[in-house]
Amino acid sequence: MTKASKASQAKSEALFARARKVMVGGVSSPVRAFKAVGGTPLFISRGRGSHVWSADGARYIDYVCSWGPLIAGHSHPKVVRAVSSAVARGTSFGAPCEDELKLAEKVCSSVPSIERVRFVSSGTEAAMSALRLARACTKRDKLLKFDGCYHGHSDAFLTNAGSGLATLDVPASAGVPASSAAETVTVPYNDVEAMESAFDAHKEGFAAVIVEPVAGNMGVVPPEEGFLEAARRLCTRDGSLLIFDEVITGFRLSLGGAQAILGVRPDITCLGKVIGGGFPVGAYGGSEAVMNMVAPEGPVYQAGTLSGNPVAMAAGLATISLMEVGGGYSRLDSTSARLERGLLEEAERAGVQVTANRVGSMLGLFFSGSRVTNFEEAKNADRGRYAKFHRSMLDEGVYLPPSAFETLFVSTAHTDADVDATVKASRAAFAKCAEGAYSR
Repeated sequence: MTKASKASQAKSEALFARARKVMVGGVSSPVRAFKAVGGTPLFISRGRGSHVWSADGARYIDYVCSWGPLIAGHSHPKVVRAVSSAVARGTSFGAPCEDELKLAEKVCSSVPSIERVRFVSSGTEAAMSALRLARACTKRDKLLKFDGCYHGHSDAFLTNAGSGLATLDVPASAGVPASSAAETVTVPYNDVEAMESAFDAHKEGFAAVIVEPVAGNMGVVPPEEGFLEAARRLCTRDGSLLIFDEVITGFRLSLGGAQAILGVRPDITCLGKVIGGGFPVGAYGGSEAVMNMVAPEGPVYQAGTLSGNPVAMAAGLATISLMEVGGGYSRLDSTSARLERGLLEEAERAGVQVTANRVGSMLGLFFSGSRVTNFEEAKNADRGRYAKFHRSMLDEGVYLPPSAFETLFVSTAHTDADVDATVKASRAAFAKCAEGAYSR
């Protein structure tokens, strides 16, 4: 591994200076600006396997993996071949294509709750459309969501959300009408009593409850026993629809998503990330009866010029096919467990309090001595210390998410040697955290 250094980031710094003159904050998505961790964001020039290279030519072991979709690593030859073939046939048709059908068949046969699916171009679109569908099915307006869960940037979901809002300490977005915000009720994640109280307090009923079955936008926070089951029970009792946001977990934790592992079935599932193989994509699906409310079968309108884009469909099919053979998920789990174990051992060696939450190939690190089960506990972790850790790991050639509220993602391209190098790098990083001495 080529070790990175502060001096090696000169080109990224120059590019960022240029970008800030023409792009808002110099980036196209807020967390990328590195405000939460300090320093200048890397401009990435290429990726291969488990590594990315900066514009300065420095190589990094990558645990961002484009925020999750690159489950097979960067530029996997099979995915590249599929994409190249698709591009040669045409980049967009605005019409159905065979790969779109094949991916729809794969989604419906793999995800337990989905009988019919609709492709869109992002996770935000999927969640927004799922809520509109739930409101049409129930003839109700109110939504129940959970603190720290992020479901994209449409108006209904931007109260006490995780991901970039949490990173920037923004409790809600400006520009969201009060009337829209008033239709969203939020309660703590993993708090069954608070959820029951919300149902009791809103006798008019909720159109939907939306939840990440494994939260991945406040760090990784798994559901406590009985939490998702309670959501299912309350929705069934009151005629609300349960929406699982599996944009991160779908096809990452298993071919059937988190719901196949946890045994709780939602009414509507939102997907993204892996099913696009690194290209912009989203999807939502459910039973035939629910999905037939969507146009052209029903009155719920939703459309998109690039929905079912042939290049994204080909990339998704190729990526999923790689996970269907060769024990991909068990290999991901063992590699991720090795990484988790090594990092915790080095933190303990350095005398730094760190707790980890891991579900499959999703890993959350919290600089805290206590378990993290909800957003408040995640916010109480030492984010300043995470920033020090991030900068030190970057100097050692390891690229981590530039936010304490995001997820480390492991791919099948990560090797034991990558993990060993990462753990070795963490020894120096944890030592700096223990000393409290760090210079950005």
